Amino acid sequence: MQIFATLLIAGAVFGLCFLVDKGFQKAFRSKAQHRSGLAVRVSKRYGVFGVILTAIGIMAVCVGVTGKEWVLLAGGIIVLGMGIALAVHYLSFGIFYDGESFLQSRFGKKDVVYRYADIVGQKLYMIQGGNILVELHMKNGATVSLQSTMDGVYPFLDTAFAGWCLETHRDPQSCDFHDPSQSLWFPTVEDT
Repeated sequence: MQIFATLLIAGAVFGLCFLVDKGFQKAFRSKAQHRSGLAVRVSKRYGVFGVILTAIGIMAVCVGVTGKEWVLLAGGIIVLGMGIALAVHYLSFGIFYDGESFLQSRFGKKDVVYRYADIVGQKLYMIQGGNILVELHMKNGATVSLQSTMDGVYPFLDTAFAGWCLETHRDPQSCDFHDPSQSLWFPTVEDT
């Protein structure tokens, strides 16, 4: 019986996350970049881990309340909060793009639209596990961080480079810094 209840709760949480994602798309994603169907998204494992942690947190809270176990109740609340945070991060973060510009969406921040010509350069960072972080520096001083583990990151960088060359009137063949095999799409920004 407990397994059935667990599966039912997990299914309800997953269904709720699915409905929230569809609601986000209809309510907040109405710009041209959203409609292009091209996006860079956080890896789906964030959403899956968020759903799993949320289900475990709900179960721990239920057991903690009914069994008067304060440790399970407190731990369940913490795990529930972490699960919800992961699910919200997965659902809210995205870079949506088309041939002319890209839009960065983040939780709690207003969507920002950039033209490819706004890219000044990039920095590369190696992060844990051999993953690469490409940090794009923009004209307004902002940065856009892209991890190699994100879904759709490399097609976006290729499109961004092509758009950048077109908008800045550069010949892609003359860009000696451009080497996608080394994760280099734009000129390297020096530390100041």
